[in-house]
Amino acid sequence: MCLLCTVFFRNPPYPYCSVENAHCPRGTSPFSPHRRCRDQRGDTALWREQKQHLSLARAAQWRKKTLLLFALTHQFLQQLIEGDELYTRVHKKVAPDESQGWTIVLMDRATRFLWDMHCGRKDRTLFKKAIGLLCQVIEQTGDLTLLTDGERRYGNLLFELCSQALRNGKRGRPKKTLRKGVKVRLKNKGSQRHKRGPKRPKYQAPYPEHPDTTQSLATIEIHANHLEAFHTSLRRRCAAYRRRTNMYAKNTRRLQERLDVYWIVHNFVRVHFTTRQVPAVALGVLESGLSLNEVFFLRKIA
Repeated sequence: MCLLCTVFFRNPPYPYCSVENAHCPRGTSPFSPHRRCRDQRGDTALWREQKQHLSLARAAQWRKKTLLLFALTHQFLQQLIEGDELYTRVHKKVAPDESQGWTIVLMDRATRFLWDMHCGRKDRTLFKKAIGLLCQVIEQTGDLTLLTDGERRYGNLLFELCSQALRNGKRGRPKKTLRKGVKVRLKNKGSQRHKRGPKRPKYQAPYPEHPDTTQSLATIEIHANHLEAFHTSLRRRCAAYRRRTNMYAKNTRRLQERLDVYWIVHNFVRVHFTTRQVPAVALGVLESGLSLNEVFFLRKIA
């Protein structure tokens, strides 16, 4: 083909159009021969922002680890942490007990700071990973209370990993209790009329606590309503958690990447609607919230 033919048959230049991802009135169909190529998409502000979110999703794991280690270097006087689970499907529809889409969330009530968001099968391994992080938070907190809606595996593992022997000078094996300043409260929801035997109280402290732990929590404060409201917000924002749709997550690793991105943006970038502050600022970890550009300039911690 001669040089004249290449000049004649090449794509004609189109004037700039205010519509995103379009050069001509034919629209933005992906099958159109006039749609933008990869090097032309970077000219718009919308595509630049999308590329930032894609880059954040690919390296969200070590960025989350860096920010979490930074948060755990601070000391906290008191925290009221709510724990609850969120369910979605992964890859295909299976029974809830076999699903890999169960997500455990631990959130501080006062500041709305999310300490943990992990997905996987609802078994001991998933709960142990969340409680292991909670034990690190306990090391930095003087008074910590864990509130759950009837799920006893939180307290069981916390008592297993974070208990101590209470020595009182008497003979015999010392009694095990939770650490000083740590409390666990359960709210047993639902009717128990159909159950045989003694009924459980509605509000319960199922594990022995240290005698020097202050008991200043009223029964009306034993709930996880704030975390339930967060779950509703997450279902609106993340397509993998929406109900009555077929938009399942492809696999657990991809779902965890989305959760890591949401954890970073929620805790360090976005201003919360209720507190009118970035959760990390309300917790005292930062003086001001971060922008996405500042998140990208974080250095990796080995």
